[in-house]
Amino acid sequence: MKNPCETIRVEVKADAGKAHFSVQSPFGISQATIERSGNKWPTTVMLRLHLKGLENLKVANGKDTLEAAVSGQDAKVRLWKDSKEDSPLDSKHPFWMQIRLIGKDGKPVTTIPLQDGYFEMQLPKALFEDNPKSITLNWFDFYR
Repeated sequence: MKNPCETIRVEVKADAGKAHFSVQSPFGISQATIERSGNKWPTTVMLRLHLKGLENLKVANGKDTLEAAVSGQDAKVRLWKDSKEDSPLDSKHPFWMQIRLIGKDGKPVTTIPLQDGYFEMQLPKALFEDNPKSITLNWFDFYR
């Protein structure tokens, strides 16, 4: 995918029931559509966003939209669904996902901006229950 301002690179690795998508976004604001190639999605879908910060992430399957943000001050993660930011999701919600901050050495970090690190998450199985043909990702890095 090309944008006049940047070149986004998406690396895909797939093996026995798992797919890993690693997104490099130099400008820090863009989108990507991921389309399944088989009859159904893998059991586990992992996403890595190589950004310095995460002001907003939207993951949509055509029916539901999961949104997330990671605070720049304390790296606190917030999740909500279908534009209802005032109704945050908790770990018991089917659309909950943990977002890990990983530094350039591959170890967890707790501070932003990330320096050559990434945000890593396993997309929730609830996004894939209806077996959508594709999912769309939109992201904004507040350090763009």
